[in-house]
Amino acid sequence: MSVLLSSPQSIVFVVDDDVSFGGFLKRLIEAAGWQSETFASAREFLSRPRALVPSCVVLDVGLPDINGLDVQQRLADRSDMPIIFITGQADVAMTVRAMKAGAAEFLTKPFRNDVLLEAIGHAVVRSKAALDQEAEMQALRERYASLSQREREVMALVVAGRLNKLVGGELGISEITVKAHRGKMMRKMNARCLPELVHMAAKLGVVTQVLAKAA
Repeated sequence: MSVLLSSPQSIVFVVDDDVSFGGFLKRLIEAAGWQSETFASAREFLSRPRALVPSCVVLDVGLPDINGLDVQQRLADRSDMPIIFITGQADVAMTVRAMKAGAAEFLTKPFRNDVLLEAIGHAVVRSKAALDQEAEMQALRERYASLSQREREVMALVVAGRLNKLVGGELGISEITVKAHRGKMMRKMNARCLPELVHMAAKLGVVTQVLAKAA
């Protein structure tokens, strides 16, 4: 099986109370081209500041301080850091719970090195996609924040399907003024066309807000 390598910047976190096995995994991972950091406890790992680079965690289920599945719950909002579980003893219920909660992989020891490395490769690609999406959303929020109050009002009505004349009627301004605000708003949002603006508004929840007010 082929191994998906990523940028050397990517970090693979290894959380295993077996220091010897954790060291083995670190060497294996770094030999494949990724950076690696090892932790002997869940608390030590959870106290580490968030890494703003593609990453994943190879997580032992049976940690002495916090169960690996409970660690997964604490990281539920971290879609940018997929989890690969490893365990010496697994049962069906444990595996199902982990996978339903979004685990990237669940491996039972002993596992082949190439299977783990391939799982890491896919997880790092998934992490990069999540980070890219997060960066895109942040840029979109910043563009929306740059709009004036009037431009936001115009945007909300335009994406709701109102024509310029109706927008002007609702806001008590002329159609020409609506067009001026609309032009500025489109430029600030970096929207090339109305469908693109509607797509942006949907991501921001602007459409939902308009529909809620209308109801």
